[in-house]
Amino acid sequence: MGVKDVKPTRSELIEFKRKIKLSQSGHKLLKMKRDGLILEFFEILNKAKDVRTELDAAYEDASRRIGIANAVDGTITIKSTAFALKSKPEIELESRNIMGVVVPKIESSSVRKSINERGYGILGTSSYTDEAADAYENLVEKIILAAEIETTMKKLLDDIEKTKRRVNALEFKVIPEYQEAMNFIRLRLEEMERENTFRLKRIKG
Repeated sequence: MGVKDVKPTRSELIEFKRKIKLSQSGHKLLKMKRDGLILEFFEILNKAKDVRTELDAAYEDASRRIGIANAVDGTITIKSTAFALKSKPEIELESRNIMGVVVPKIESSSVRKSINERGYGILGTSSYTDEAADAYENLVEKIILAAEIETTMKKLLDDIEKTKRRVNALEFKVIPEYQEAMNFIRLRLEEMERENTFRLKRIKG
């Protein structure tokens, strides 16, 4: 069957016009979503840089303080004070929505403790042990925050890539193909009209 034998209808033309309009509307919405997610990502990226710097500093501080505490109070004392802790930090995993992307929200409690809550006696340990405990509690808080932010960034990046692929598919494949099909139908309908007009003229003649 040749191109001339293809006889499209006006309803097909209307259907392709509707598909193009829907695709263009979806394309516009997806572009807005993609741009919004990119803005959110860079905003969180700035926070991540700060948190990573704070985390590295907290790790250095905790390592230094535990080294001093080991030297002053002894490794055995430090280990026994660590095992004395009865209430462990609690972590609750929740979620929040950023432009349709579900990201984690980590709530923590019982990370920071007073000297009395740590379970070890004041006798037998120096203030260096207390300072080391403070430093490690601070480090744990930074780790929890970094985990939340970096997981959020990964999820946003994944969704940005997915949305970009959908935007590109609509822009460079789906919409052009619909437009090409619509143009073909329009041309065939015009050609069929001309043929009908010519045929009528011949009949009248």
